[in-house]
Amino acid sequence: MSDNAEPQGRFRRSNPLSWRVRLALAILLGVAIATIWVTHLLLTDRFTETTRNRAELRLALYSGNLVSELRRNAIVPQLLARDPALIGALNGADYSQSSQRLISYVDEIGAASLMLLDAEGRTVAATDRNRLGERHADAAYFTEAMRSASTVFTSIPREAGGYQFTYSRRVESQASPVGVIVVEVDLAKFERAWAGISDAVMVTDSDDVIILATEPRWRGLKPEVALERQPPTGAIERAIQATADWTAQDADAYLRGEAVMRINGRIPFRGWTLTTFTTYASVRERVNAVLALEIMGFALLAALAFYALSRRTALRMALFQRESDELRKLNARLSREIAERERVQKNLAVAEQSLAQSSKLAALGEMSAAVSHELNQPLAAMKTYLAGARLLLNRNRPDEALSAFHRIDDLIERMGAITRQLKSYARKGQQDLTPVDMADALASSLSMMEPQLKARRVKISKILPDAPVRVLGDRMRIEQVLVNLLRNALDATKSVAEPQIEILLAAGETATLSVRDNGHGIEEMEALFEPFYTTKAPGDGVGLGLAISSGIVNELGGRLTARNGENGGAVFEMQLPVLNQQSQAAE
Repeated sequence: MSDNAEPQGRFRRSNPLSWRVRLALAILLGVAIATIWVTHLLLTDRFTETTRNRAELRLALYSGNLVSELRRNAIVPQLLARDPALIGALNGADYSQSSQRLISYVDEIGAASLMLLDAEGRTVAATDRNRLGERHADAAYFTEAMRSASTVFTSIPREAGGYQFTYSRRVESQASPVGVIVVEVDLAKFERAWAGISDAVMVTDSDDVIILATEPRWRGLKPEVALERQPPTGAIERAIQATADWTAQDADAYLRGEAVMRINGRIPFRGWTLTTFTTYASVRERVNAVLALEIMGFALLAALAFYALSRRTALRMALFQRESDELRKLNARLSREIAERERVQKNLAVAEQSLAQSSKLAALGEMSAAVSHELNQPLAAMKTYLAGARLLLNRNRPDEALSAFHRIDDLIERMGAITRQLKSYARKGQQDLTPVDMADALASSLSMMEPQLKARRVKISKILPDAPVRVLGDRMRIEQVLVNLLRNALDATKSVAEPQIEILLAAGETATLSVRDNGHGIEEMEALFEPFYTTKAPGDGVGLGLAISSGIVNELGGRLTARNGENGGAVFEMQLPVLNQQSQAAE
């Protein structure tokens, strides 16, 4: 009996030891979690406040440097406007030594460039000799300086990106303005200096528009719009980081998918604001370092407890060894998979770059074709007017020739408007719309097509209402659509013995302008408004007229349709919303 009783007693004594070990481990785990959590909260607040204080100090330093540079350059125009040599050069129109004099000043002043403009806005002296002879009569720094008796500050967006900052002041001789001195301030050097730090920095003007930034794509945008430009993976990265990082904060903003603290500071200059975005990386690193030490300490304590209380260490070590071998094998397999994924991602990146380049080349081709198409009509009209003016001059009729030259000047202005419209293609919707009389727009379009109509002897029939028909739009672009429709009708009647074009303007719920011809009609109606679709001979057209016209009408809130007439020929209808009293008051 005694032999059997001993094993049972051992079994009974082992049970209390087992639950005590479990209780001790549970208590140790609870203390570890509480300690780590409290440490996390305290150190996060402390290190976050330290990081914020440092960011505020950097912001004050950046603001001071910026204001110092602006104030240092602000006094330069006032001094140069009193320079007797420059005043004498403007009075005597002798600028042989003026550029050299400005060059001798620019190194001492530290400005980006200096320019001397005469009373007509022409550059007569400059530190950059390539700018001599430029016209600045319409520039804000010239017109405002001529009107003001004090120094004028202007910030103008550059076409190549960024902003141009200038101080200008008029130069007076005997209380009369004889020119303007312009000092360009190099604030871009601060962007280059800020780009070398980990923080993101931006400066906004009084209209809350970003004028300086370490992120070039931010310039010219509102801060809210700029911060929304996150990469597609930004949301996924933020979600993973928020769940995996113990020190995740309530971020002021997200920059490149990473949480940042935002600090704003007023600049004592024209209502400007300086904003810095500082990451929580230093906070996370310092807090995680302390937490890692604590975790390591509790891990060592737990390991000692397991070693002291467990009598199966050898077996468990063998088990761990096997698991370690399996993990190493798994790690090697994962490493191979990661390498394969990286190779696939690199190939995908190369393919995306090739696709992007192809898209750019395609867009460039379409833009070149659009320019060629839209400029053909004014060029043809200019050629006809020049030939007529030459005959009138030979016949000693200069007054009538001058009228032709006026029309050529209008066509040149129209060509300039077309190129400006095509250059601003990426910013559609920002142009101001004005009331347009459809009858006036039609008359202007017919005037442009007058040489072709007279050469072909086309019969034009117009049916117009007695009351004016007005729409809200861009007159130049509406005329562009009308010229394209008239030109298509003219081309469609080339093979007709008696070409006729009928124009009907009606007003109801919409303003409807119809252009009918007696040609052979439309064969492929489905592809009519597609780019580069044309039935003309090579060299007569590129197939962009109707595509561009349809896009213009759609942007103005209307629609352009086409059909074949009952008696043959094609009918194009342009429908635009009528500008009545209620819509005009609302606009």
